Amino acid sequence: MDFKLILKKLNKKLTEEETITFSKWYNESQDHKAYFKKVSTNYPNNLESINTNSAWKAVEHKIEGSRKNNAFWKYGIAASLLLFMALSYFFFTKEDSNVANTIVINNNISAGTDKATLTLEDGTTVALKKGEHFSGQYLNSNGEQIIYTAKTASIEPKTEYNYLTVPLGGEYYVELSDNTKVWLNSDSQLKYPVTFKKGETRVIELVYGEAYFDVSPSTNHSGSSFKVLTKSQEIEVLGTAFNIKAYKNENTIYTSLLEGKVNVKTTNNSEILIPNQQSIVNTTTNSLIKVQHEDIEKQIAWKNGLFMFDKIPLHEILTTLSRWYDISFEFENLEKQNMVFSGVLDRDKSITDLLNNFQKTGEVLFKVTDRTIIIN
Repeated sequence: MDFKLILKKLNKKLTEEETITFSKWYNESQDHKAYFKKVSTNYPNNLESINTNSAWKAVEHKIEGSRKNNAFWKYGIAASLLLFMALSYFFFTKEDSNVANTIVINNNISAGTDKATLTLEDGTTVALKKGEHFSGQYLNSNGEQIIYTAKTASIEPKTEYNYLTVPLGGEYYVELSDNTKVWLNSDSQLKYPVTFKKGETRVIELVYGEAYFDVSPSTNHSGSSFKVLTKSQEIEVLGTAFNIKAYKNENTIYTSLLEGKVNVKTTNNSEILIPNQQSIVNTTTNSLIKVQHEDIEKQIAWKNGLFMFDKIPLHEILTTLSRWYDISFEFENLEKQNMVFSGVLDRDKSITDLLNNFQKTGEVLFKVTDRTIIIN
């Protein structure tokens, strides 16, 4: 059952055809009836009073930071935010439950923020923190982002490389000297030249982690192509915007394409992606597993300050949260690991708020000890 139909049923907006679909699902089992009753009980009564103009202003504020003006995002994220406002908790796909008491306690775990470590060519490290400025030759940082400018010299010097490392609980934006824009998620590292040599392929490396790229087209750089290297694949960019997820403790790499084209190359094969496709590469075998159509909005929601989960196992959700909040988690009840949840939540929320939203489903209990989340 598409959850949107349940929402439309609650708002009495089902079409005749949707009514037939809903009724068939509802009458299939007592579990479906019980689930609808649970959703109805928790559903907010003031959904119609949501101010969509205010909601969109909040969305625009998030997107402004991404410097991306795209009608696709305006529609997609606005819809997601409204869903979040209407349903500030997750819905569980299983229908049998007992209401659980909230036992999450107050703690000092805060949401992630703009922070990173910059490593220069000579090995010098600089901590980049929100509110602190740093300037160097050809670069400037206001603490929330770092901007490089192209070198101008009659003789090009030796290529120098910088590393930008984002820790757990952090994120960072960097604009390279060719005007390529990169957003780095938590627990990620990027290697790149301080400047690119004219006429040569522009090559950078996502050492590990997750990053969203908005690549400056080759037409602006005398035809110079752009490549992104990871541990088991090479992305040849044909002027585009895309996301790569390649964490060091995972054996798969996900490349999700929003605009343009990319050629995903491994040791054994290659595949050209078109918008709304995602490739999956196995880092153990260095082979391309498959290419699939994907909702890119969900894949790169993190860049715009949101968590978007669609039928995701709890252990995967908690892995994502652990990177952003710099926490660890343990399952006392192993049966809970593969419970599947869906929902949209703001990354600015405290971990307590998020965990309480899970607990409102009545399916799971959390305890917080220092920086460890224990799941019962």
